[in-house]
Amino acid sequence: MSIDNAPRLDGAGDLYPGPDETPAVGETVPAPKPSRSKAPLWRLLLRDRMATVAAAILVFVFLVAVFGPWLVGDAATDQNLDQSNLAPFHVANGWMNILGTDPLGRSMLARLIVACRTTLLVALPAVALSCIIGSLVGMWAGYHRGWRETTAMRVADVIMSFPSLLMAVVVLYVFSPSAANIVLVLAITRIPIYLRTARAESAELQSRLFVDAARTFGARSGAVIRRHVFPILLPTLLTVATLDFCYVMLAESSLSFLGIGIQPPDISWGLMVSQGRTYLQTAWWLSFFPGLAIVITTVSATVLAAWARIATDPAQRWRLTVPRSRRSRLFPTRKVVS
Repeated sequence: MSIDNAPRLDGAGDLYPGPDETPAVGETVPAPKPSRSKAPLWRLLLRDRMATVAAAILVFVFLVAVFGPWLVGDAATDQNLDQSNLAPFHVANGWMNILGTDPLGRSMLARLIVACRTTLLVALPAVALSCIIGSLVGMWAGYHRGWRETTAMRVADVIMSFPSLLMAVVVLYVFSPSAANIVLVLAITRIPIYLRTARAESAELQSRLFVDAARTFGARSGAVIRRHVFPILLPTLLTVATLDFCYVMLAESSLSFLGIGIQPPDISWGLMVSQGRTYLQTAWWLSFFPGLAIVITTVSATVLAAWARIATDPAQRWRLTVPRSRRSRLFPTRKVVS
């Protein structure tokens, strides 16, 4: 078979016949096999080991945040000075103290579980609020253009001109540092990210033929945005939100570490790191385990976001369906000869 007549890869990553393999008139053509690129997302997820592990970790974290405090009860607040600063990984101290205890004899495992809920109750609402507001304003401004786009972009520039963490420190220093105030200030500082992303995508989509056809048939701007623009923007927005979740969680941990975030008796992972920094020489586990929880959660969210960006892009999704052996033949690596 010549190179011109060789099978080729289509946009979805499937082989289609060359010119000489075109069936003749009247010839019976077998039904094509279903494309792997149309496989459900959960199947594509299982094909990627790193993404599967990251998704499993995030699901476990969310389950711990929902059901964990109910399971541990009052173990996170019960004090026992006789068991102060117990070292971790000693079964003789009891399974609840398997990760050690703090200076007041409270279980580190129970406090990590309760702090997980507090951390997620700050990060998730902040991301959701900023994503909804920024996406709606961005799609509206990008679709209509003109003064709407100019006004929205100037507001976004004003917000982005202040460092987000510095503005959060100033606002929380002036007002009482509560969970609601942390969610509000972090949501406001993250709105420009979604606004600029949605504005750029919708401005490009509003000149597409299918959008022009919808307007020609009398569809209103709200219906066009809802039915044609938003479904195309959704994968990108979800990817940005997943990455932004990591930033917001790290920002909350930083604010709690500085003492202007979550306040006792509430507890978060960042506050646990802050409270344990004075015991690093004698009780390293007080800061190590909450810091490790932050790192594992953020890395898992980043890995899953990278996978979701490819899985939700029709032009790139086929890369997840090609086996590794076949992928190496399609994209051979070139050796550099010195």
